Amino acid sequence: MPSGAVNALIDDFGLRIGRAMGWPPMAGRAAGVLMLSETPLTMTELQTALNASKGSMSETTRLLVISGTVRRFKEPGARQYVYEWRDDAWIGCLQHQLEQTVELLTLAESAQTTGADLPARQRERLREMHEYYTFMVEQLKALLADYKASR
Repeated sequence: MPSGAVNALIDDFGLRIGRAMGWPPMAGRAAGVLMLSETPLTMTELQTALNASKGSMSETTRLLVISGTVRRFKEPGARQYVYEWRDDAWIGCLQHQLEQTVELLTLAESAQTTGADLPARQRERLREMHEYYTFMVEQLKALLADYKASR
């Protein structure tokens, strides 16, 4: 792809992935750079590619690693960490969504116990919250298993 097309694609990633994931646009742009890179990149290379500050890039790479789409590692003999788009990034993304949803299910379970003496309307809301997150965890587990099986 010509450089102009790559830059346009990276900017599009910034807008669309950033918005869809609730990330700042820089995280979406960094995801695009890493997805399109043929080799792992150092923090400095990412900063240069995105014209970003070290602080911004540090927060961005942390977010991408936590999301399950990027891995951080040291190449043999290297002193600096590098970042690369994971070959199983979409599985990592789904796994991260499942983990977040399990955390919310745990909250819902705790809230039901803690709120047992609340008025009926509030208890019903907590019950619905628990029901929703139970459903979502089951669905995400099935979706992750189906996706893994399809690869």
